[in-house]
Amino acid sequence: MSTVNAAFEDLNDLAQSATAQFANAHTPAELENAKAQFLGKAGRVTALMKGLAQFSADEKKTRGAAINQTKQAIEVALNARRQALQEAELERQLAAEALDVTLPGRQRGQGGLHPISLTWQRIEQIFGSMGFDVGDGPEIENDWYNFTALNNPPNHPARSMQDTFYVDMNDADGHPYCLRTHTSPMQIRYAVAHARRQAAELAHGQMSEIRVIVPGRTYRVDNDATHSPMFHQFEGLWLGENVSFKDLKVTYLSFCKAFFETDDLILRFRPSYFPFTEPSAEIDIQFQHGPLAGKWLEVSGSGQVHPQVVRNMGLDPERFIGFAFGSGIDRLAMLRYGVNDLRLFFEGDIRFLGQFR
Repeated sequence: MSTVNAAFEDLNDLAQSATAQFANAHTPAELENAKAQFLGKAGRVTALMKGLAQFSADEKKTRGAAINQTKQAIEVALNARRQALQEAELERQLAAEALDVTLPGRQRGQGGLHPISLTWQRIEQIFGSMGFDVGDGPEIENDWYNFTALNNPPNHPARSMQDTFYVDMNDADGHPYCLRTHTSPMQIRYAVAHARRQAAELAHGQMSEIRVIVPGRTYRVDNDATHSPMFHQFEGLWLGENVSFKDLKVTYLSFCKAFFETDDLILRFRPSYFPFTEPSAEIDIQFQHGPLAGKWLEVSGSGQVHPQVVRNMGLDPERFIGFAFGSGIDRLAMLRYGVNDLRLFFEGDIRFLGQFR
C-alpha cells in the first residue's frame, strides 16, 4: 500500500493527533506552531490535498471529501482550544484585577448650611418672634440712599469713615453708584414704602409702627482677621409715636439672650457718633462665664433716629421717633461659634464648615 493510501486510511488518527497537540499547547504561540504542523503550507493536511493529483476523478471526489471532513474536524478542535486559551487568559486577568464588590460604596457626604446662613436664619427667627418684619434691598445703591438721606450730605466728614467701592455709573444727580457700605439705606426705602402703603391712615393722623430688620451683604475696602471687603450686616429700625431709647435697650438685650441662649450676660451702651442717629451709642456685650467672661465685646452701633433722617423718610420728626441699630452677622457668628478669624468663613474649607452641620 502506498504512503498516500496509508495516510488516507489514517485520517481519524490524524484528527486525533491534531486535537492532542492542540490540547498540549498552553499559549497562543504554541497553538499556532501546532496548527502549522497540520494546516500550514507544509502541513500534513495540505500534503494530503496535494497527493490527490495521482488519483482518478472519481477517487479525487471521494478522497477529497474525506480530507475536507478531517480538516474541518481539526479546525473545530483548533478553534475550541483558542477559545479555551482566551477564557483562561481572561480569568487570569480578572483574578489579578479583582474588585471586592462586598465593600460598602462611597456615599456623597450630607451637606449643610453655612454658619453665616445659620446665624442669619436665627436672627430672623428671633426678631420675627418680636414682631419685626424682614426687609430686603439692592446691594448696588445710589448716593441718596447710601449717604445723603442718612444725614451724610456731600463733603460731610462722616463719609470718610467708610471706604467705599464705587461703580462706573452715575445716578440722575451725577453721583456714582456704589456697593452699599451698610444696610442702613433700607431704613429710608422701607419707611417710604410703608408710608405710601399707610397713606390713608397718615392722612387721618395715624400710622402703624415701622418695625423691621434688614439682613444682607455689604461692602467696604477692608480685609484682615476681623474684617472682610464683603461682610454681612443686619439693620434694625423701630419707628412710631412713642418709641424710646429704653425700648432699644430692652429689644437688643432680649435678642442677645435669645441668640446666645443665656441670661448670663450684660450690655453696655457706650456714647458714640453716627450721623443718622442722635444720641448714638456703641453696644458692648459681656459674658459672665465661659472663655470670653469679663471682656467687653462690641456687637452693634445704635441710637435714636436723627430727626433729619425721619424727614427724609417723608415723616414728621415731631410725631415719629424711634431707634435704629446695625450689627455684624459675621461678628455674632464668630462669638456664638468661638471663631477667632473671620476669613475662615469665606475660605470654603470643608473641614471647618463641616463642624456646623
